[in-house]
Amino acid sequence: MKKLNLTQKIINEHLVSGEMIAGSEISIRIDQTLTQDSTGTMAYQQLEAMEIDKVKTKRSVAYIDHNTLQSGFENADDHAYITSVALKHGVYVSKPGNGICHQVHIERFGVPGYTLTGSDSHTPTAGGLGMLGIGAGGLDVALNMAGAPLYLNMPKVINVILTGRLRAGVSAKDVILEVLRVLTVKGGVGAVIEYTGSGIKKLSVPERATITNMGAELGATTSIFPSDQNTLAFLTAQGRAEDYVPLAPDEGAKYDKKVRINLSTLTPLAACPHSPDNVKPVSELTKIKVDQVCVGSCTNGSYTDLMRLAAILKGKTVHPEVSLVASAGSKQVFAMLAANGALKDIIDAGARILECACGPCIGMGQSPRSDAVSVRTFNRNFYARSGTKSADVYLVSPEVAAVTALNGYLTCPLGVTIPKKAYALPQKFAVNDNLILNPANFPNIEVVRGPNIKPFPRGKALESSVEGGVLLKVGDNITTDHIMPSDSKLLPFRSNVPHLANFCFAPVDPDFGKRAMAADSGFVLGGHNYGQGSSREHAALVPLYLGIRAVITKSFARIHKDNLINSGIMPLVLVNEKDYDKIDAEDKLVIDNAAEQVKKGSRITVRNLTKNINILTDMPLTERQKSFILAGGVLNAARG
Repeated sequence: MKKLNLTQKIINEHLVSGEMIAGSEISIRIDQTLTQDSTGTMAYQQLEAMEIDKVKTKRSVAYIDHNTLQSGFENADDHAYITSVALKHGVYVSKPGNGICHQVHIERFGVPGYTLTGSDSHTPTAGGLGMLGIGAGGLDVALNMAGAPLYLNMPKVINVILTGRLRAGVSAKDVILEVLRVLTVKGGVGAVIEYTGSGIKKLSVPERATITNMGAELGATTSIFPSDQNTLAFLTAQGRAEDYVPLAPDEGAKYDKKVRINLSTLTPLAACPHSPDNVKPVSELTKIKVDQVCVGSCTNGSYTDLMRLAAILKGKTVHPEVSLVASAGSKQVFAMLAANGALKDIIDAGARILECACGPCIGMGQSPRSDAVSVRTFNRNFYARSGTKSADVYLVSPEVAAVTALNGYLTCPLGVTIPKKAYALPQKFAVNDNLILNPANFPNIEVVRGPNIKPFPRGKALESSVEGGVLLKVGDNITTDHIMPSDSKLLPFRSNVPHLANFCFAPVDPDFGKRAMAADSGFVLGGHNYGQGSSREHAALVPLYLGIRAVITKSFARIHKDNLINSGIMPLVLVNEKDYDKIDAEDKLVIDNAAEQVKKGSRITVRNLTKNINILTDMPLTERQKSFILAGGVLNAARG
């Protein structure tokens, strides 16, 4: 019998169609889903359009954890809509204040060996618990809730072998920063990162979750650890020992690539502006004066993360020129810190305490001052993501953040005394699920729709000829934050695509939305890794609303490409990358016989009418995906 790695085992157990051959399309059964309020309104509108009474998964959960600053009615209206429509369809609801979806999910719902899709790119956090957690667009998650399998290309599996043991002052954040340094933000594209080796025995589930969380920054499909005695200890402490299943790769299982990291030799690291893979040792950055320090997020908001912060701050005071903010990843963590006195230590040191939500990580509050240096325990430091374009953001561990907040300069924590109890998981977590709503308790709920809930845009069937100008030409590593900004001003309008259209591509071209609306049809030209970052479907829905018919690039990030296909926008990859230089902004392009070209194969010829040349592109799609492009999107295709 063929020996399987852990990824292959879980996929094989859930395989609905296809063969486990890397690169070929497969579909897998989905056990659980999660949504959050930034992407949830669209996902649930799409679920409603499918006209099903109840979700078909083992468990689906709607989290309200992103748009929690309420300076107007919009966010509250979204929360009311999500809560009511989710409960009506049999979905559990985690109310505002209960915590960040990824942290709460591993605490209260995750099950080793299960498959999970989430309308958030950091859904792979669940891999720290031995789940196959995959980020997807809202429409894909809605389809999974309706009982459809998840379609994806069978990933390669990269084995990261961990040996040794972390020293005091070096943490799980440094492990994933080292992996990012080695593999880069493109190194995981088309792959699952599977962790093995003797070193994993010394990593708790929250530490593993930090590592799998930032696997999203590698471009990976997901990341996963085995389910072992550490997993059992965590689930037992959560009162969920019955959910434990031991899971491990077969002895001698094959991998597509292997990376070895000795934990004993790691030093504290920092991701420098403006990319998570721009990684350097903190010891080389100690002359950098810091204005702001933020501790928390779905990457480092666990109980042990905040306990280490409290231990370093205890009895000390934050540097007078530093603003320190801290937020627990969940109500459970927050309550336990309050009960054991650690919260008092953090407050006494001068930290400002934020609610249990995504907050500053997505630019929702705490934007730093102009030209500031902000040191954060978060997962992304993309340009302008903090809400301040001129700020430089560094990504670090809680230990680095804590000593930096005290000293006012980026500081290496090696040699700083940190009590062992700050790293220890409790034998029993404080469980109080009173902010989680069980749909069984709301049998007759009516859906609430406020005036900010606008219909999602629908595409139109592919015409025989697609023509328009190049409305924008951009370079490599364009993120979904570039395409559809996510900040405190715009997040309240996640359910209002017409309003968001005014701000599409605003970080790179403030006039794009106005120009696109005037043109009514057009193309976007990009470089490598176009659409990296968040899974937010709005980065496809808003261009769809603006009349973008095709995006031409050197390469795409996985989730964004899928979102474009689901919306009926053609994702075209240049066959010859040098042709990128033969297309300029405002050039007039046409795809003749577009529908016929799509039906015939993957090669699509684009004529540059301005320069009178042909550009050859590739759009390798399955017959299923072709039907989406031809129909103008998934829902149009399903309607027939």
